[in-house]
Amino acid sequence: MNTNGYSPSANPSRRVVITGVGLITPLGHSLQESWDQMAAGKSGTGPIIHWDATDFPTQISARVNDWDAGVYMDRKEARRTSRGTQFAYKAAQDAVAMAGLALEQEDRRRIGVEIGLAFGGWDIVEEESAKLTEGGPRRFNPANGTAALISGTPTFVAIKLGVTGPTNSQVTACATGITSIGEAARRLQRGDADVMIAGGAEGYLSKMIITTFSRLGAASTNNANPEKACAPFSGNRDGMVVGEGAGVFVLETLEHAQARGATILAEFAGYALSEDAYDMVAPEPTGTGATTCMSLALAESALAATDIDWIVAHGTGTMLNDTMETAAIKRVFGEVAYAIPITSIKSSIGHAMGAAGAQSAAVLVKAMQEDRILPTINYELPDPACDLDYVPNESREHRVDAGLCNGFGLGGQNATIVLKRFVA
Repeated sequence: MNTNGYSPSANPSRRVVITGVGLITPLGHSLQESWDQMAAGKSGTGPIIHWDATDFPTQISARVNDWDAGVYMDRKEARRTSRGTQFAYKAAQDAVAMAGLALEQEDRRRIGVEIGLAFGGWDIVEEESAKLTEGGPRRFNPANGTAALISGTPTFVAIKLGVTGPTNSQVTACATGITSIGEAARRLQRGDADVMIAGGAEGYLSKMIITTFSRLGAASTNNANPEKACAPFSGNRDGMVVGEGAGVFVLETLEHAQARGATILAEFAGYALSEDAYDMVAPEPTGTGATTCMSLALAESALAATDIDWIVAHGTGTMLNDTMETAAIKRVFGEVAYAIPITSIKSSIGHAMGAAGAQSAAVLVKAMQEDRILPTINYELPDPACDLDYVPNESREHRVDAGLCNGFGLGGQNATIVLKRFVA
């Protein structure tokens, strides 16, 4: 049971803070390792080697290499969980450890899990489908059927941590990671919980996924030079690189965090969702939906345009997305937009769909501790339609007191979150 003397009560205006962050990317299995590699301008993109991609138009991905889930969980469980679930659980463990959250001293009914994926266990679906086709029903493992569920990820994390508060899966395509954090914060503001373990994950670099984005014309085909393949906002960009990983946070009400003496890393300031209502794949070209989303999140934060020190962009590296996002940023921030540095970390770690927004939010929190912002690597040629400061190729010393993260999903789902440095 909770022994810190905190008694919850509903309060829609309750302040929400971040006390722990876990991050897994193709550049590292931890927040610090991933940050160091991104700050150094490294790329996590490489040739696909876990299956034969010789005849595929896109032969590259941003994969989490040297991954052994048995290091972080029971090996039997590792065989019965998707890569996305494995990433989420490791990141959740890291976030809880960073937060110094002693679960045995908490009322676990007041701790929830809000972790989403865009695609879930497609790796398992593809593998088990092949077994079923080739070997019949006796080869099929029914445990893997449930492991492929998107809801299987937060429930697995809840089971392993023994927490019984509100547990849910947000699914808003590529906006999922940000939506999960935002909706978890809403639960805390409403008084549904004292602590939420929230974020996004994805682990799905299968033939079906690579083929899907390749055939849609969204994936880069710069197979000869994988490390340079994802070039957001650059005039020579030719598409995104599919990635994987996770970003998971410990969010708490300020009262709860202070009652247990937690170190507060950042504060939740604003969040919004919007819909393009335009197309299942392409973003609305003028960025109307993205403009609405950023404007609403900024308004909730009560921060001025000049207060935003860094934007961690969606920035996929496709022609349409980057042009649209740039236009929307200029519409929201006006002339101030030219003074705000903007980074797409997808140039370094690829686009992990359900994890992407949470990964972006993780580096925003880290930047507040490091007084440094990450680069958009592979920026080579100016694009007249993308004429803002994209922090090209090298990290930069820069104080971040407040920042904004975007996530724009298939079907026109947009999510924005604003985080700020905590001031008591």
